[in-house]
Parts: sequence; structure tokens; C-alpha cells
Amino acid sequence: MKVSIVATVKNEGEALRPLLDSILDQTRPPDEVVICDGGSTDATLAILDEYSRWLTLRVVVAPGSNISQGRNRAIAAATGDVIAATDAGVVLSPTWLEELLLPFADEGVQVVSGWFEADPFTDFEVVMGSTVLPAREDVDPQAFLPSSRSVAFRKSAWAAVGGYPEWLEHSEDLVFDKALRERFGPFAFAPEAVAYFRPRPSLRAFYRQYHAYARGDGKANLWPRRHAIRYATYLIGLPLILRAIWRERFVGWLLLLLGIGAYSRRPAERLWANTWGWRPPARARAFALIPIIRLVGDVAKMVGYPEGVWWRLRRAQWRSGQ
Repeated sequence: MKVSIVATVKNEGEALRPLLDSILDQTRPPDEVVICDGGSTDATLAILDEYSRWLTLRVVVAPGSNISQGRNRAIAAATGDVIAATDAGVVLSPTWLEELLLPFADEGVQVVSGWFEADPFTDFEVVMGSTVLPAREDVDPQAFLPSSRSVAFRKSAWAAVGGYPEWLEHSEDLVFDKALRERFGPFAFAPEAVAYFRPRPSLRAFYRQYHAYARGDGKANLWPRRHAIRYATYLIGLPLILRAIWRERFVGWLLLLLGIGAYSRRPAERLWANTWGWRPPARARAFALIPIIRLVGDVAKMVGYPEGVWWRLRRAQWRSGQ
């Protein structure tokens, strides 16, 4: 089968080279690579032109396009029967494409979920990756919705669901996944098709990331129950615990510590496996970061989600007035 790798870029510059190098290192080379550039003003286009000497590489230039629009333009320009989607800023394992393609030997398979793992550069990023990213054993392959940094699908399946939602710039891959699952059923899973990416290097960058994700959830009406539970926890449960601390210190502090422990247990288990060689003081600081990271992420989500809901309501009102 003919296979096209697609990605979107904008002002990636030198950070684009690791992805392109990892594509060159694939045990099963793609038949072509199609990249949509959203209007780069740095050296991105020059670097893509340089790599066109070694890859069958085509660049679609679409200034001002968001990530959904860019993906759709790249896929529309691709000639492959199977599309393997990834992102700038990742490094693909050498067997990534080979593993993604194996399930397509069954002609009934329409979508294959790849996997992704953290590629931390600093101790903080080790903690960040362990806190926010699931381990493979944490996910149900039948229910897993893959990120578009590591997924493959037949081009005909993409066309059947209308492509990525171009009105959405974050959480767009989840909406696309849900449309594919509704149309074609559960996806095949290729856990060895790994894309490595660097976690956010600071709490500020992490806040911006999760704020954008939650805003996308609100726009697309994703996970309303999950967001409702979060609001209830912080707006009802936490004040009750603080009241207990005020009235009965021991009971209140015990409830708070038990809550933090339960909330941090699975990230702590993942972190323990990733910091086995660390000295005790460094490991203690790392574990203390887990509830802080989770708190920052929750605040970002609680701020971003209503912004997306408000956008969705205004959009529905505008459309009803047309």
C-alpha cells in the first residue's frame, strides 16, 4: 500500500530537524511526506527544502491555517491510501511506521492507534511526563483515542467523516477520533509505534497548554461529566475539607492528605519507576511536585473550559440567527 506521512508546522526552525531525521531513519520508509506550513517566517521552509533532497517531500503553504485546516490540506494533497499523522516537535521510533502499518494487512481495519511517550530533557520534565501522561497499562486499547502525533488511517476513512473539524484548533484530534470510532468502531492498537515528545518545561507553559486543551473541550462539548466532577471537587469538596480543618484539625488534615494521596497515587507510581537512580532528596522534591502540577492543570482546565463553552453558545446563537 502507498503511505503518506503528514504533519503541520509553523516557525519550527531547527526544532523540525529531529522529526525529519527520524522519518529518514524509518525501517519502512514512507512513500511521501506532506507537510502543511501555516505561514512560517523563520527558516522552516528552507529546512524543509533542504530535506527534500533525501525525502519525497511536498510542502503545502497555507498562511493563517489552524492545525485542523493544515492537516486537512496536507491529507487532501497526499496520494497515499494510508495516512500516518504526526506532529512537529516529536521524534519517531525507527519502527514507528512499520508498526502502524501491520494491522492494515486486514482490509477491514480503518484506523490504527499509535503510542506516545515523554522524552524529557530536565528533571522537572521527568516529573511532568510521569504526572500527565498515562502508561500503556493505564489505557484500554479498545477505548483509547489516539493523539494525532501517532495515528494512521485510510484516506477513505478521513473523507468519510469529513476530515478534522476546521472550526476547532485544540482537541481537534479527539473530535476526529470520535467521528471515526462512531463510523468504523474500535481502532486497532500498535503500542510499539512510539512517538517521543518533550513535556512542557515549566508550570507556566503547562498552564497555557492545558488551558488551550480545556477551551477546546468546551468548544467541542467534550467530557462535560469529567469537567463537572472537577468543579464539584474544588468548589464543594475542598471547602468542606477546609472547614473540617478549621473545626477538627486532625480529621480535616487527614482527609486532605488522603485526598492528595489518592489523587497523586498513579503519577507517583509512574514517577517511582522513572527516578529509581535519583538520590532521596531529589526524589522527595520530585514527588512533592506531583500535586502542584495536578493543581495547576486543574486550575487551567477550570478557567479554559467555560471560555470554550461560552464560545460554543455564542456560535450556536449566531448560527441560529442566520
